[in-house]
Amino acid sequence: MRTIFFGTPEISVPALEALAATTEVAAVVCQPDRPAGRGLTLKPPPVKLCAERLGIPCAQPEKIRTRQFVQWVQAQQPTVAVVLAYGHILGPRLLAAPQQGCMNLHASLLPRYRGAAPINWAVVGGESKTGLSLMQMDEGCDTGPVFCQRATPIGPNETAGELYERLGVLAADVIRDDLPRAVAGQLEAHPQDDEAATVAPLLRKADGLVDWTGAAGAIHDRVRGLTPWPGAHTTLDQKRLRLLETRLGARDGELGPPGSIISIDDQGAEVACGEGSIVLRRAQLAGKKALPAIELHRGRAIAVGTRLGTEK
Repeated sequence: MRTIFFGTPEISVPALEALAATTEVAAVVCQPDRPAGRGLTLKPPPVKLCAERLGIPCAQPEKIRTRQFVQWVQAQQPTVAVVLAYGHILGPRLLAAPQQGCMNLHASLLPRYRGAAPINWAVVGGESKTGLSLMQMDEGCDTGPVFCQRATPIGPNETAGELYERLGVLAADVIRDDLPRAVAGQLEAHPQDDEAATVAPLLRKADGLVDWTGAAGAIHDRVRGLTPWPGAHTTLDQKRLRLLETRLGARDGELGPPGSIISIDDQGAEVACGEGSIVLRRAQLAGKKALPAIELHRGRAIAVGTRLGTEK
């Protein structure tokens, strides 16, 4: 089987390695190098570095909906194109360029969480499980028929970053075990139930703002789901406080004004929510280093009675 791989970030690397071990990868396509860090030095995507290590040609087009790029893909004579977190929607001409079209590994149990950030929104949504869906791509956004799915539980304190790494490993299993059967026609692709679909839009920094009047479980899930990026945050004395690690508190009901710290010990600072509480274990004030909550208390940044999320 001759393939082309479309992918860009770290989650795509295990899948590319598995594809290279099981098929003839004619080429890899990823996003262009982007400026990163304080010096804004151009940084190559993880998939590009992987392709170079494997000795596979790598293309980084700024635009993919061009006649020239479609012709380039056709010239590689791929049986199928495999896509995982590439970062652009493929147009109809590109979808039809490989002999058997394009197959996508989407990081959710479709039709739930269609869109750009399925891992994050599954955690924010408090889901107990998620997974990967191998699907035949069509012109919609993650709407094509699904060949198979691999489910995995989401731990009660697991962050999106931790889940991201696990799904990358699971994607390699799908490439090794399921992709060959899908290409060979041994797996039937089933249409999705559009009425059951939910969406997972691109994340914004504003999504990280914590509303302390919400339930403790929802706040804990938001912190987990937005770690490491864009990060959950609140305010402390009119300064941004990034919430890096939380746990659910043991108490229920209304425990005080939402956002108020009601106890502090070595395990963290217990913060009252609209219902129940969370334990803030690690946090970071703007311009400062990340610290355990008890260290913030010892440094007099927080105390019992401190109110988070208010400018007053």
